[in-house]
Amino acid sequence: MIRKVCIEDAEQLVVIYNYYVLNSVVTFDNIPFKADFFEDKIKTISTQFPFYVYEENNEILGYAYATIWRLKPAYKHTVESTIYLKHSATGKQIGTKLYSYLLAELKKQNYHAIIGGLSLPNDASIRLHQKLGFKKVAHYKEVGRKFNKWVDVAFWQLNFQTTSN
Repeated sequence: MIRKVCIEDAEQLVVIYNYYVLNSVVTFDNIPFKADFFEDKIKTISTQFPFYVYEENNEILGYAYATIWRLKPAYKHTVESTIYLKHSATGKQIGTKLYSYLLAELKKQNYHAIIGGLSLPNDASIRLHQKLGFKKVAHYKEVGRKFNKWVDVAFWQLNFQTTSN
């Protein structure tokens, strides 16, 4: 089931995220977070943008949300999207369902451009973005450093036809 995030989800979300903090270059954070960090994140993001979780049997298997892309007024129709899945829940089409749901909501809310930033390598996320119509628009070489190695970052973009002014 896909539903809106709530504060009570913070503990499960931080567990999902911290796995990637400790075991991958998917995020450039390197110190695990506590649940209160995610409580603040939920409060901040969900009051302004769509923020959803994918849940089965009271267990959150993934989350996805949108946030501000840039602060200037000209960017008000552009958002950055984020998705994380529980590492044991990959390969089950949960990401496709959850991200599709988020994108449909963003389209309903009349956003025009959705930006996904990915640290590389990240084959699963690349496949997900391409499957949902995103196109690679930028690739920055060795701009991040984690686990004593340089990491590339690339951006994928999806545009909707909108009626926004």
